[in-house]
Amino acid sequence: MEPLKIFVVEDDSIYGKMLKYHLSLNPDYDVHLFATGGEFLKNIYKNPSVISLDFRLPDISGFEVIKKIQEFNPELPIIIVSGQEDVSTAVDLLKLGVYDYVVKDEDTKERLWNIVKNIRENIDLKKEIDSLQDEIGKKYEFRKIIKGNSPQIQEVFKLIEKATKTNITVSITGETGTGKELVAKSIHYNSARHKKPFVAINVSAVPKELIESEMFGYEKGAFTGAITRKIGKFEEAKEGTIFLDEIAEMDLNMQTKLLRVLQEKEITRLGGNNVISINPRIIVSTNKDLHNEVSKGNFREDLYYRLLGLPFELPPLRYRGNDILILSKFFVDDFCKENKLKKLVISTKAQEKLMNYTFPGNVRELKAIVELATVLTNTDTIEETDISFHSTSSTSDFLIQEDTLQGYTKRIINFYLKKYNNNVLLVAKKLDIGKSTIYRMIKNKEL
Repeated sequence: MEPLKIFVVEDDSIYGKMLKYHLSLNPDYDVHLFATGGEFLKNIYKNPSVISLDFRLPDISGFEVIKKIQEFNPELPIIIVSGQEDVSTAVDLLKLGVYDYVVKDEDTKERLWNIVKNIRENIDLKKEIDSLQDEIGKKYEFRKIIKGNSPQIQEVFKLIEKATKTNITVSITGETGTGKELVAKSIHYNSARHKKPFVAINVSAVPKELIESEMFGYEKGAFTGAITRKIGKFEEAKEGTIFLDEIAEMDLNMQTKLLRVLQEKEITRLGGNNVISINPRIIVSTNKDLHNEVSKGNFREDLYYRLLGLPFELPPLRYRGNDILILSKFFVDDFCKENKLKKLVISTKAQEKLMNYTFPGNVRELKAIVELATVLTNTDTIEETDISFHSTSSTSDFLIQEDTLQGYTKRIINFYLKKYNNNVLLVAKKLDIGKSTIYRMIKNKEL
């Protein structure tokens, strides 16, 4: 553990030596004594962790020394040690931002010891929090946690990089299971706000009669059952990021209140009168077309434009090609590591089976499928028979999921090739297309 560097500034040499001796009894403290303000300021570049400052110095006024310290480092804890008990001066100094004010008497050294002890604990706690935040930041290095090499996912990477450089509102659209919250966290933990809170709320999961109190909080006695004050999600987010998941499910009344909060950057807790300033970054997500919801009258147009910001559209897994195999390997390796299982490989046939499936549940469904396959296999290889699909929709009704004509063509041919054991001639006959068309698509790795 790095020693706590303490500077004691005291013009009374005997009293100063007493304070230095007492603090030095802790082997984790590195204590330095200075007799004048000038001598101390010449050494401030050595970056002390705590300063014990005699307010009445012979060469420089205490206020001037405090000003110089705060110019050097506004967060540096200053403990004022004064021979006079002047309440108004003490109040003025505390308003200036000094950590504490101690009057010289028989208890001074013990009080100073306890104050420094508290400062040390706070410094250690801050270092621990910073370390945890850094670890979280590393965890959400988006090019490592969002797996894939497809052009579609590379476009998502480019947008994340743009989003991390500013505080612009971000709106994320995509089917269920495409990783909207993962993208939101990646933006937050790679932005300038990464050491501030990330607070998520799933709008669709909160009953509409509770959503206001959940988002903005309430005071004790605001309603029956409100026995204590509750801090809302916006207040909890502070200067960090608030992620409003499934924003399209918010009712029109609440949309009006949200719009006002976003415009005014302030909230009032339910049942309260105090106006609380807030300034979190806003990230929203939905699996619906918000513009379409505006046309239907389900979503306020003014709120829509307020939230649009930088729009993301996350691609469905079925459009991401070989990303399916990259993700499959990642999920298998991760599951094996987490459960202390031997490493497994995915057979060619099993890979083909995965590639020929449409994944209506997207990445979330793929993860569940390969984890189950990892459990079911009896060898060191995941075979085709270990992979089970439990989609709520059948292959025959795949028109529910919108696609391009070319995309539908690929899926139809893939379905028939699988059905007829890759007999190209038979499939060409069944679909009334030239066999050369199928061979060309296979050669171009479209199938």
